[in-house]
Amino acid sequence: MQYIRIIYLLFLCSNVTFAMSQEESYPIHPDAEVQPNVPQGTVTQYSLDDSKTFPGTRREYFVYVPAQYDAASPAALMVFQDGAGYTNRKGQWRVPTVFDNLIHRGEMPVTIGLFINPGVTPSANDAAQDRFNRSFEYDSVSDRYATFLIEEMIPLLRKDYAISDDPNLRGIGGSSSGAIAAFGVAWHRPDQFRRVFNTVGTFVGLRGGNEYMTLVRKTEPKPLRVFLQDGSNDLNIYGGDWWMANQTMLRALQWAGYAVQHNFGTGGHNGKHGGSILPDAMKWLWADWTTPIATSTEKHSELADVLIPGEDWELVSSGHKYTEGPAVAPDGSVYFTDGPNNEIWKVAADGKNATKFAEVEAAGGLMFDAKGNLYCSQNKAEKLTRISPDGTQHVLMSGHGCNDLVVLPNGIFFTDPPAKAIWFMVLDEKTNSVGKPQRVGTGPELPNGIIVTPDKQFLLVNDAVGRHVWSYRIGNSGKLEFGQPYHYVHQAQDAIRSGADGSTMTRDGRLLVATPMGVQLFDQPGRAHVIFSRPKVSGPLSNCVLAGEGMSTLYVTSGSDVYRRKTKLSGIAPWQDTVKPEKPRL
Repeated sequence: MQYIRIIYLLFLCSNVTFAMSQEESYPIHPDAEVQPNVPQGTVTQYSLDDSKTFPGTRREYFVYVPAQYDAASPAALMVFQDGAGYTNRKGQWRVPTVFDNLIHRGEMPVTIGLFINPGVTPSANDAAQDRFNRSFEYDSVSDRYATFLIEEMIPLLRKDYAISDDPNLRGIGGSSSGAIAAFGVAWHRPDQFRRVFNTVGTFVGLRGGNEYMTLVRKTEPKPLRVFLQDGSNDLNIYGGDWWMANQTMLRALQWAGYAVQHNFGTGGHNGKHGGSILPDAMKWLWADWTTPIATSTEKHSELADVLIPGEDWELVSSGHKYTEGPAVAPDGSVYFTDGPNNEIWKVAADGKNATKFAEVEAAGGLMFDAKGNLYCSQNKAEKLTRISPDGTQHVLMSGHGCNDLVVLPNGIFFTDPPAKAIWFMVLDEKTNSVGKPQRVGTGPELPNGIIVTPDKQFLLVNDAVGRHVWSYRIGNSGKLEFGQPYHYVHQAQDAIRSGADGSTMTRDGRLLVATPMGVQLFDQPGRAHVIFSRPKVSGPLSNCVLAGEGMSTLYVTSGSDVYRRKTKLSGIAPWQDTVKPEKPRL
């Protein structure tokens, strides 16, 4: 088929067109040669013409099955991008022969190989050009390609072969853009893939791949084992410097405490060096495959200050429709909402028991005052309700959207996403009465989560569309002054919106924001230092709060569930006494 031949030629050209003038030469590894008395596996070619993830694309893929495969024992899996180039037993990579030899000697498990070409969308006629999906599929910094593998390709493979569910028995590799694709799959879905083989990886600014090195340093380590190869004569073009980028990636992985190995040389942007070392890379990558790949935060200076070794996410409550609005009460208990069910739930101070507390229409964000009154935003119902300790409900405001709120002794701030507004109502603590809402702030395209600094001088408002948290100084009568898009929120490079939702605050002035990437921890100047892992891969991560002993347990609402995790942080709630944080390092 013409489009398959074209994409294969594109792959070959990417490996040679930009090579330096000097001729590179590397010996063929003995394990890439057919050895006597070593049983050979088979390679079978298939095609996929109806992808759901990449509509309209067509592609070929190839399946290697080792001679030792037994359907009664699920096999390990290794996936390669630009698949056709890896299957030739006389070519540059010779993966089937390498696998034959290593599996025969027990240096890697019985492994099925899945070799996938990038997709092509054929044009409607010969007068037009096809659409080539390689860069879109491979260079994008998102979980889209991982979804394609997990939800489409692996199920196809499983129709005929038994594949292990253990992510420690799944590897993925590639060269150039295929390399960043391999890393991206494991990075976004370590629950599915944990061993990564990269040669001349495109960790540069084609589609945001240069961001990976920063995310590696800031994100809680994932259980990955990574092999990197590159050469000092690799590309240096409009998208970046491949040689420098791969060194930066290596240093980031090493700094963050990953299991990483590398083999750097002087070659160019091709597979000559990578092909010659592939057998040794596979031996390292699959070493001790019966032992799960572990992670550690003890050598990660940022994480060591906030996480407790061995303390992971713990499920608190499940089975809800959509959880939101966690708030800590003066007695230490934690409350959250299930908006679609019009419910507010209470978690005991010890975190061990969750019971339904009240029914409130379209319950959303929650916040307590120092007297134990609970305030509930009701965005869809355009209301704000106060619930007294005895359970009495009183509607304080109606007629405005109310997504999230902060309750201070002198008033209530709340966000109104439809109106792109921030409102303030004067609160009289003596009479428990409130004034008419006044529009006091604009800026965020979609104002969402809201919190106040420990000194109660600055209001922080998340923009669910933009990639910043806005900071305002609180003036007289709740007027917001000097608003700035202040905290820089990390988001997937091809994401349309940041998805920044609810937030909470530490006593030393650090901000935590629930985002699709995980809970992000910012210093006072607005820089993200840490991105906590998500408690589960899928579903929204809507909000967070610190509670428990020393206000050090982080609670998060995630879709139908609520989780908690013990940390070294110390939180503060708006109903607590004012604290002046120390001056930050600038």
